Amino acid sequence: SVLVLLVLAAAVAVGVALALRPRAPVNRFCRAPNNQTGFLCDDRVTCVPASWVCDRVSNCRNGEDEQEQLCGDLPHSLPGFLVFHCSNPRSWVYADQRCNGMNDCGDCSDELGSLAACAPCGWQWWSCSPVHYEFCSCVPRRLCRDGVQHCQGWSDEFLC
Repeated sequence: SVLVLLVLAAAVAVGVALALRPRAPVNRFCRAPNNQTGFLCDDRVTCVPASWVCDRVSNCRNGEDEQEQLCGDLPHSLPGFLVFHCSNPRSWVYADQRCNGMNDCGDCSDELGSLAACAPCGWQWWSCSPVHYEFCSCVPRRLCRDGVQHCQGWSDEFLC
């Protein structure tokens, strides 16, 4: 009976050791619609755009995009692939806000310069020096010829 107890104790110890073994971290990086950086949900199918993580709206079936462990100390608690650090060390935006044509950092560092590494204006954008704070080096073509100046020199009204 002592031998049986020893075998049973060893089996329990092995089971506990296996249960306590650290698991490999889950890779949550994915590509969301429009080729945006995303967060992969537990179902391994749903890819939530980075800026939807920790927005107080559960987009994953089990709510893992809103868990305290992930959202408790923004941006430090987020995986690095979800964060873009602006040129101001105290400022950050979600990775899918980089190169989206909008001045999300407030100083255009998410749209211009070597940190952002954005491609030139796409076909839906007009390249110019904008006069509005919200744009950096391109304005949406939908704003062309709308009777409102968006570019210095009015190129959005006369050339676009």
